[in-house]
Formats: sequence, C-alpha cells, structure tokens
Amino acid sequence: MGAAPSSVMGPEGYGRERGQTSLGDMPEGCVAAVLLYLDPPEICHVARLNRAFRGAASADCVWTAKFPANYRYLAALAAAADDDCGCDDPTEGNVRCCSSATIKKEIYARLCRPTHFDGRTKEFWIEKNKGGLCMSISSKAMSITGIDDRRYWSHLSTEESRFHSVAYLHQIWWLEVVGEVDFCFPAGSYSLFFRLHLGPPHKWMGRRVRSSELIHGWDIKPTRFQLSTSDDQHSTSEHYLERPGAWILHHVGDFVVSSSDELTKLKFSMMQIDCTHTKGGLCVDSVLIYPKDHQHEECIIYEQIL
Repeated sequence: MGAAPSSVMGPEGYGRERGQTSLGDMPEGCVAAVLLYLDPPEICHVARLNRAFRGAASADCVWTAKFPANYRYLAALAAAADDDCGCDDPTEGNVRCCSSATIKKEIYARLCRPTHFDGRTKEFWIEKNKGGLCMSISSKAMSITGIDDRRYWSHLSTEESRFHSVAYLHQIWWLEVVGEVDFCFPAGSYSLFFRLHLGPPHKWMGRRVRSSELIHGWDIKPTRFQLSTSDDQHSTSEHYLERPGAWILHHVGDFVVSSSDELTKLKFSMMQIDCTHTKGGLCVDSVLIYPKDHQHEECIIYEQIL
C-alpha cells in the first residue's frame, strides 16, 4: 500500500529513515514492564533483540518477580554449599548468591543448578521456567531395613541417578524404607514421588539390559506408600511394582505449604511387610518433590491404585 518498511526492521536504529522509531528506542523501563509477563527462558531469548532489551533483561526488578518467595533462604543455602565445595573455578558459573552486590539474574541462574545439603545426600533446585522449588533425596539419606547386610542389599553405582548410586534389593521378607526432611518450602502445593526401578539399572552398547529373573514378589501384594507433614497432613497410596527395566515415579501424595518462612517437616515411607513371601530385584534411587503442576519428562508416573 506504499507504506514505509516496518520499524521492527533495524532494531538498533540502523538502516531506517530519519524520524522513524524502532524497538531499540523503547525505554528500558517500558521493556522491563513487558518482560515481567514472560518466563525466564523467554526473557533470555528476547534479550538478543537489541540493547534496550538486553539492559532490561538484566534488571533486578524483572528477576525479583520470578523468584520463590523465600529466595534469600535458598540463596544462603546455595552460598554455604559453594563455600563447602571450595570450587573457585569461574567456568563453573559460581556466584556469591548471598551477596547484595550480585545481580538477581545471576542468583536465579545459580538457584537453577542443584544445591547439595545434608552431607550431599539431598539437593534442591528451582525450575527454569516457573521458579518452583524441586528437591531430590538420595536413598542414602533414608533408613532402610537390612541395608547394612549384603545378603539383602547392595549399593550400585550408576549414572542414571542424580546421586550416582542406588540401593539394590537382592531379596528380603520385610521391606521398609523411611525418610524425612526439614525445609522451608516456598508456599504452594507439592507432590512427592518414590523413584524406583525393577531390575539392575544396567546398559550395554547404549541399550538397557532387562534382567527379570531376579525380580519377584511385587505382584502378590501392593506396596504401601505414606506421607505426613508437621502440620498434620497425611497421604497414603498403594501400588503394584511393575514395568521392569523402566524408572517409575510412584506418586505418594500431595501436600500444601502455607507459609514460606516456616520449616516444614516431611516424613515418607514405602513398605511391603507381608512376610508370607520374599521380595527382590528392586532399585531404590530417591524421593522427588516437585511443584504439583510440574511437567514430568523422564519417568513413567504411577498414581495410586486404591
């Protein structure tokens, strides 16, 4: 229609006629107000548009809005973990995330990486997209009946675990796995899962080796999972353990945190204590805690059967 070329072309202001405006002319404050409606990966993506977007994408006000409510508590734990690690290599992206001089974008990036605590048997991180808190608790942080008797249990090394090790059950009559954690969770709703695998987690030439001859006893009676919190929330579910050769997230239950500033004590367990038959061939990797609306990609999720 004879109109001039779009001002979106030439975002930095080059290659345009005098008097035309472009995205590069937008005040950073206006750009920052727009970025508040985007998720963190989207903010990083549009930062490549021009100088105004790059500047706004690093503004503290933009990233503060993306943090969990108790991010200072999480940042202090991350800083303490980095101090204990003693790793000063800048290529690792370490930042003093408890320092007031650290920009919020760097703190957010640090919290997206796992932070170990309780002797490196537990770790937390925040989701890149939504900023929700996630947690993983190793089998080594749990009390497992007979774990010190090698007739019943072994610790297997594997890269398929966040902790590079799983507890493998050879055979037992009484299965009981119990754990707990005290933590200031950001307010919200959470789901708790046991991450389990029937059969040893072995691969050969990049493919999983399915060894089912040692798997027995899980189809006779369901395994009971339980969850309780310090404010009297309780959940119980039962699952038959099946699907050898696949990592399964067994949904134990959900809980709600109402205050971001108070410690929540969680207790969780899995039991199969019917002593009329033995059970064996099970890998216990970890317990996972995710925001209730978390999108799962890695494992098959089993909801309760009863």
